[in-house]
Amino acid sequence: MALIFRNSMLKLSHESRSGLSKMALFAATRSLSSDSRRLAGKIALITGAASGIGKTTAAEFIRNGAKVIIADVQREQGEQTAGELGPDATFFHCDVTHEPSVSSAVDFAVSKHGRLDIAHHNAGIGGSASSDILHLEMSDFDAVLRVNVRGVAAGIKHAARVMARRRSGSILCTASVSGVTGGMAPLAYTASKFAVVGMVKSAAAELGGFGIRVNCVSPFAIPTPFVMEGMSEIYPGLDAGRIREIVHGAGVLKGADCEEIDIARAAVFLASDDAKYISGLNLVVDGGFTSFKRLSFPSPSEQPK
Repeated sequence: MALIFRNSMLKLSHESRSGLSKMALFAATRSLSSDSRRLAGKIALITGAASGIGKTTAAEFIRNGAKVIIADVQREQGEQTAGELGPDATFFHCDVTHEPSVSSAVDFAVSKHGRLDIAHHNAGIGGSASSDILHLEMSDFDAVLRVNVRGVAAGIKHAARVMARRRSGSILCTASVSGVTGGMAPLAYTASKFAVVGMVKSAAAELGGFGIRVNCVSPFAIPTPFVMEGMSEIYPGLDAGRIREIVHGAGVLKGADCEEIDIARAAVFLASDDAKYISGLNLVVDGGFTSFKRLSFPSPSEQPK
């Protein structure tokens, strides 16, 4: 295996020196890693997987060898997604605001496949995108926290319930850059994502003794259906193409955009044995956006002599 890998890398090195494009080189190196099927034989449950990041993550899990339960409140779309993803995907109707529904989804995974290796609590809502604290509707605040916080807490609880028996498992949650720094989203959503990061660290402390790892991924803004709906509320009448440009234009890492597949691949890594000693981590996928803030000093050339 080592010899094959060495020869492959030598071949890539020769091809790159011969003028292989960056895209072709990237595709070739991806083909090496994808052959490893990092989640081979794993059983995964993903909430909110009917569309967006959840759907892309489900597809990437399956591509890496896992069997996936698509758990979502959107029955028609969830069944369609499971059909698109093939025989390794199964839909289960799940409303994360209803704890027995979450418990049933976990039990379904165990009854169908005999165990649950990975639970990815991804379901979430944004609430009103145009809301500010001076006009905060507490009903909207409660609705966001019911899905984004209570739903995740129930998911962690019931995944841990079945994983603890086997003394192994990986629990993932979808957080956000809005849970890293303020000012990125309205109050309710921001509060909910800070809570997710906190729950992940607390659960990691409790569940490590059972061999269960708990981590989260914090994506930057991506023009998913979820984000596009919120942005359309802020920019009514603006066409979808322009909204996507605005979302991608907010990034600071030039030459690349944050895409659903980037979050999916981060989730694959954290769920896999490659991350076997990683727990309590918030993996921020934002191109460095939350890592710095520049002082807006005027340019020296603009100062009077």
